[in-house]
This record gives sequence, C-alpha cells and structure tokens, in this order.
Amino acid sequence: MPLPAPAPRQHLHTRAVTYRGFLREDGLWDIEGELSDTKTYAFEMSERGHMPPGSPVHGMAIRVTIDDRMVIHDIAAAMDATPYGECHRGEDPMRRMIGVAMGPGWRQAIEKALGGVRGCTHLRELLFNMATAAYQTIYPYKERLQRQADQAQQQREQPPYHLGRCIAWDFDGPLVATHHPKFAGWQPIRRVKTLAN
Repeated sequence: MPLPAPAPRQHLHTRAVTYRGFLREDGLWDIEGELSDTKTYAFEMSERGHMPPGSPVHGMAIRVTIDDRMVIHDIAAAMDATPYGECHRGEDPMRRMIGVAMGPGWRQAIEKALGGVRGCTHLRELLFNMATAAYQTIYPYKERLQRQADQAQQQREQPPYHLGRCIAWDFDGPLVATHHPKFAGWQPIRRVKTLAN
C-alpha cells in the first residue's frame, strides 16, 4: 500500500542504505552494508570544496564475515566519501566488533565498542541493522534447505527465532497458526513448568 499523496514539496536530500547477504564457499557468510547521503542542490564543503548536485556527502560501506551463529569473524569498513579527512579514523575501531555475536545485546555491544568518540556515527548506524540483514540472509536460506530435505517441521523442537518477536509473528496470531502450527500458542515458560510436573 503506497503512502498517501504528500503536500507540495521540494526534494532536498536522499540517504540510501542497502544491505546484501552472501554465502561464501568456505561456509561463512558475508553481510555488506552501504550508506550514501546526497543533496539535490550544489553546495560548498569546507574541506572538499564545491559539491555538484548528487555528489555524495557520505559514501561508506561495511562488510562483516559471520558464522551460522552470527558471530563476527572479520569486519572491514571503507569510507569513500566523508565530509572531513578525520572521519577516516572511524575505520580501524570497527575491528573491535570481531568476536561479537549479532543477537540479544547487539546494539549495546556496538555502543560499548564504538559509541561516542570511539567510532563513527554513520558506520555505527549502518552496523545496527546488519544483524537483521544477517538474519534475513542466513535463516530463510537454511530453512529452505531443510524444507527441501523435508526435515524442517519434524525435527524442530524450538520455534524459529523470528516467532514471537513482532506483531505479525505473535505466537497467538494467524501467521504462526498457518505457517508454524506446531508453535501456535507457544509459551516457553509455561511449557517448561508443564514438563517439570
């Protein structure tokens, strides 16, 4: 469903963010994120001078290499366009994220390693949503392989990670009942108590 028609307006700025996920031949996963900021008008920058319309104010990319548990094995950052030369100092601190798992506490781990003057604001923002891109890359692909082997529903003892984490995938909702009936009404705490009795 499209947005409602806007009031008359003038387009001034575009921030484009793209994530891509890749399965590597060695069994690890690469998740790449790119961010760019552009203006529709010409302007001046103190270090870069005249900027024609469409010139990137920011042009940055991150690649994380992760395993099936979404633990970071390697990370690289590139800053092709920045407002200031000093901004490039934000690349090396990204390596502090090696060994961190993308999961509960992800944003806090980023803030701890790269927050404030310890890192670049824009690289940090780009990193935040890489966990979602990683999940969208890894788990649907693995589920697809399991379905092809006709094993997914028979072997699963725990619900898929995305169930119970948003309004659409509520354990008591119609999507879970339709697509994952085994876990409809799933309540892990009550289940544990029931099994203990």
